[in-house]
Amino acid sequence: MTGLLVAVTQRVDGVPGRDERRDALDQRLAAFLGEAGWYAVPVPNLLGELLGAWLNRVRPAGVVLSGGNDLGACPERDATERRLLVWAGAMSLPVVGICRGMQMLAVHAGGSLRKVSGHVATRHGLLGDVRGEVNSFHQFVLADVPPGYLVTARAPDGVIEAIRHERLPWVGCMWHPEREAPFVAADLTRMGAWLASPPR
Repeated sequence: MTGLLVAVTQRVDGVPGRDERRDALDQRLAAFLGEAGWYAVPVPNLLGELLGAWLNRVRPAGVVLSGGNDLGACPERDATERRLLVWAGAMSLPVVGICRGMQMLAVHAGGSLRKVSGHVATRHGLLGDVRGEVNSFHQFVLADVPPGYLVTARAPDGVIEAIRHERLPWVGCMWHPEREAPFVAADLTRMGAWLASPPR
């Protein structure tokens, strides 16, 4: 199940000196997904009620909620991702949340976040079903296990680093696999498996 389109959310960046807010996608994420066998289709953040028509035209086989922007900082992005999750849930399609994307999965399920120190621009190991050493670029983490999810990895300090939904093919990870150079084979295999996952 490779070579399919996956809808990827975009961060919102303000442009200094211009009255512009731009949607942006790290080129490395599109390259990473491509190596994992998926074609990234960036989702515009201002489609609003037209998002359903856009999804019906593009017909993605899965959704990736990318990193960047704290929750609440960009209302248009938050709204787009909430709509995407409602749609993906109704279609039982795979969703992968990366960093902020995992935070969105948790909050969408009724979970909450808390601030943490020592997780920005560093590396640490993983404990649990998912193992290895990963990068870390976040200052907010899950305060608890969100309803309907299981924890699949924690950092050595106990912070939740990966989750999966008990029923839907939805997973989240707090690290950025696209920021590894070169890409890690285990990350590529995991991403391919996550996006190809059938509902439980």
